[in-house]
Amino acid sequence: MARKINNTKVSAPEKVEAAKKCDKAVDAEIKPDRQLKLLFVASECQPFVATGGLGDVMGSLPHTIKKVCDNCDVRVMLPLYGDIKQEYREQMTFLGYTNVELAWRNQYCGVFELVKDGVTYYFLDNEYYFKREGQYGYFDDGERYAFFSKAILSVLPLIGFIPTIIHANDWQTALVPVYLKTIFHDEYYRNIRTVFTIHNIAYQGKYDPAILGDVFGLGEQSRSILCYDGIINLMKGAIVCCDVLSTVSPTYAEEIKTPEYSYGLHYIIKQNAYKLKGVINGIDTKFYDPSSDESIFVKYDKNSVEGKIQNKIQLQQMLSLPVDRNIPVVSIITRLVDHKGIDLIIQSIDELMKNHLQLIILGKGDLRYEEILKNFESRYPNKIRAIIAFNQDLSRKIYAASDIYLMPSKSEPCGLAQMIASRYGAIPITRETGGLNDSIVDFGTGHGNGWTFKNYSARDFIYVVRNAVEVFHNHKEAWNDLRNIVFSVDFSWEKSAGEYLKIYHSLM
Repeated sequence: MARKINNTKVSAPEKVEAAKKCDKAVDAEIKPDRQLKLLFVASECQPFVATGGLGDVMGSLPHTIKKVCDNCDVRVMLPLYGDIKQEYREQMTFLGYTNVELAWRNQYCGVFELVKDGVTYYFLDNEYYFKREGQYGYFDDGERYAFFSKAILSVLPLIGFIPTIIHANDWQTALVPVYLKTIFHDEYYRNIRTVFTIHNIAYQGKYDPAILGDVFGLGEQSRSILCYDGIINLMKGAIVCCDVLSTVSPTYAEEIKTPEYSYGLHYIIKQNAYKLKGVINGIDTKFYDPSSDESIFVKYDKNSVEGKIQNKIQLQQMLSLPVDRNIPVVSIITRLVDHKGIDLIIQSIDELMKNHLQLIILGKGDLRYEEILKNFESRYPNKIRAIIAFNQDLSRKIYAASDIYLMPSKSEPCGLAQMIASRYGAIPITRETGGLNDSIVDFGTGHGNGWTFKNYSARDFIYVVRNAVEVFHNHKEAWNDLRNIVFSVDFSWEKSAGEYLKIYHSLM
């Protein structure tokens, strides 16, 4: 039986009205006489459900595409997870249901619709797969997201929508371009093109080759598409089958061609380099805005910096740190895992504590890192706070209170934290890798918006942090000028959305 949410009425989606011309700012080569129908598919999307950068991107990019291109019909599809809030469920309309065949399984799939800010969102319902706590980490994740990927294509006739392009994201939707090339052959699907974006190549969707048919519902003729290094690799299959392959920054697009950054996929990346593009992410500048943020202690902007200082003082009080407006608050908000540079932080803490600063760390991750950081807090109770948690409200308070923000990542496909920190007037210190290299330029170049270091070494990291702290203490006028530069950097999505529109129209 199909479920209803809040007794919503069953209805078919409305027909798309005749489109206007595409915004002139996009590109002169874009032809406005044909409507671009975009379907974004992902495992998470703000504000409905998000665990990291992918959710932020899906919450911002489709909306911005719709904003800058009048001639675009933009829609998003994601699972109807059990922990999606009731306030959103009450806004959904039930469209109908179908059955999705996955190998020997025949599973129910309900479709719910919600329209928000001009973008249509579809939620695919199957309680067996998605009514669970959280999104990832289950033994059957491969089967769950294989169902989701096949359901995406299966429900298109039900909702009456034939997308020009399906934009899939990360391994959870990697089977969409694979299924489109191997199973969905009929006329309804013939002209659909696919873009596949790698947000983090470390997570590829690897499985035992024995389950190709039993779990993924694919025959032996598809084994060469999915298998790589003796195992099933879903991301590899998407790389081979998609029409355009993209990453979330130009530098990362080059880095993943090398063994150091590819997690074993450099050979297949280089074979498909002809269709590889790198487009830097942006952030939702309305969502991250210290002048309207309800989570912070005192609202402020670049013209009311005293408000930022008050946020520092109140956070110091909240965390039981010595209250001192004249000490720089240095922060890190991150997952506590290897590639985020946590080992550099740990190697450097004793030296950094010789400086007049306070260090605040917020994050969860590897247990060994959590324990080491809490031990440092015990050793330096007046200078360090290590909060082992994922807390979005507290993260906003930390951004608003911080003078300096650290991102010494070993690898960083794009990174959003350096952009968010800048939005709140915290000067970023970053390593020159991936999207950090594309978004933060060292002040020493004469047109910078932060401090950077190149080598992945504690010595270089300590040097640049000490330099920033020295400027804070001894060159107040220069510090204020640098902070104003950081405040003024535009990290909104508009430019990147224009780059994606060029990619989409190249496929039309």
